[in-house]
Formats: sequence, structure tokens, C-alpha cells
Amino acid sequence: MPPRRRLLLSLTAALAASTALPAQAQAQAFEGPLRMVVPYAPGGSSDRVARLVADKLGPKLGLTVVVENRTGGGGRIAAQQLKATPAHQNVLLLANPALMLVAPLVFKDAGYDPDKDFQPVSQASSYEFAVAVGAGVPVRELNHLLAWLRANPEQANFGVPATGSLPHFFGLMVGEKAGVKAQVVGYRGSGPLLADLMGGQVPVAFDTFDTLLPQHEAGKIRILAVSSAKRSPFAPAIPTFKEAGLDLGADGWNTFFAPASMPAARAAQFGQAIREVMQDPETVRRFNDARLGPVASTPEQTRRMLAAYRAQWAPVVQKSGYQP
Repeated sequence: MPPRRRLLLSLTAALAASTALPAQAQAQAFEGPLRMVVPYAPGGSSDRVARLVADKLGPKLGLTVVVENRTGGGGRIAAQQLKATPAHQNVLLLANPALMLVAPLVFKDAGYDPDKDFQPVSQASSYEFAVAVGAGVPVRELNHLLAWLRANPEQANFGVPATGSLPHFFGLMVGEKAGVKAQVVGYRGSGPLLADLMGGQVPVAFDTFDTLLPQHEAGKIRILAVSSAKRSPFAPAIPTFKEAGLDLGADGWNTFFAPASMPAARAAQFGQAIREVMQDPETVRRFNDARLGPVASTPEQTRRMLAAYRAQWAPVVQKSGYQP
């Protein structure tokens, strides 16, 4: 065989091999189902985000995506279990500030390091907080609620979906700003909290706005204020905290993380697919229908967001003196 023809055949074979490798690597990366772990009970904001994303992510990846709710320890149990995930397994954790910011600050040993044990994949949503009362509580405005709590200190308690969550600390901020001392009642998720709020077992609740809004619209609870800078387009009759007399504002997020053991290339593939899902018009519509703000971010954008969030909230958590 002439040398030039031998060289051409060698180059062709090398090129074919190089183009085949990514497809082979992708097949290996996506072997088996993808487990999407939500560290809270069904019915809350994190759970809704996971299921909305899973519906679109599965077909895009050609995988079965299974949403798993692992409750306990304010989400820490799920994080502790997932940090030890073997590298070959496909699993993502949908985490919020309670796991990646609060727990490492308030626990001597949270059982995981958010920076060393996990890698950010993509942010998925942003949300606001709100305060609501049960239908049987005789108040309809925030200033009336605060006056009622001062006059009825035996009922001065509020429920939160989990102790150590951002709704918990936002509730403490509201109480401090208003001069009301209240007892925090922690629940294992938004579902049980809403059940007790509607049943009258707890008079006041702080939770995410999107979680409380459906029951507000049904007349089973009353939202008195929302933590956004402007009134929500989903419920323009509800004032912001600032409009209601307390100069406060805050938001939260849901973000996908992969265990540090997952190969970076595979985490990047999952992240790219999630960003495409979050930018899909149907996904945007479904998030808006669920009163959620869809977000798509690269790992580097997510890291910058996390750093800015820690700078904002770490002083609040530390000042609260909260001890689990």
C-alpha cells in the first residue's frame, strides 16, 4: 500500500475513533435512571420544582427520572447520604439555602461540606416568602396580626416548613422588626404545616409564597404580606412587607447539585440539559402557572450566586442565635 494512502487511512480511522468517543462517553454517563432527591416532604416548593423539571428532563436525556423525597433533619439526612454516592451513579440533589447556607453555620458538624462534597449544576428557581394566618384567626392585615399577637401572647407562635429554613429566619426577622417574640413551630415539610394552618392547630405560618397562594386563593388561609420588592403579578392585591409597614425583603432559591464524586463531564451534561429545560417555553409557562420563577444558570454563575447569598444571610443567621 502506498505510504500516502496508508497515512490517509490512519488519519480517517483516528478521526472516526475521536468522534465515536463522546457518544460512547455519553452513553456511559447516562447509564441507569437519574434519581432526583428532594430533601423535603411532597407538596412544598422544592418538590414542585423537581417534578416540573423531571417531566421534561427525562425525555431530553432519554432517561427515566425518579423524584425521591427523603425527609429528616431539615434536609441534612439526604445531603449526608448523597455525599457518599459512588461516582457511577446518576443522582442530583435539589437543595435550598437551608442546606447549603444555614446548616453549616448553625451545626457544629452538619455531616457534609457544601463546597467540598457537592458541585453546583444549575439553579432552577427563585421564590419569595409570605406570612399567612388560618381562616379562623380574626385579622386581615399585617399590622392587625402583630397587634393581635401582642394582645394574645399565649398564641404568639408561628409554623415553618422546617426549623433552620429560610422561612424560619425570615419569620424571626419579622418578629424582631415588629417587636413580637414568638415561638417557632417546625414541621417536616410544607404539607403538614398547611394542614395544621388550615385546621387551626397553628395560627400563623411563614412559608414560600407559591406554597401558600393556592390555599389563599381557595379561601382556606389568608396571606397578609409577601417578601418581594414589588407586589406579585400572581396576586396583586397582597401587599409587600414594606407596604404593610415593615421594611423587609428577601428571596430564596432551589438549585441542583451533584455529589463531588460525579465526573465533571457528566455533571456538565446534566447541567446543560437542565438549562435547556428551564428555557423551554412550556416549562416557563408551567412554572408561572405554579407561581414560581424559573432560572437557568451555569455552574460558575451558580457559584457566584451562592457566594453573594452567603454574604447576605450569614449575618442574619448568626445574629438570630438559633441553635438546632
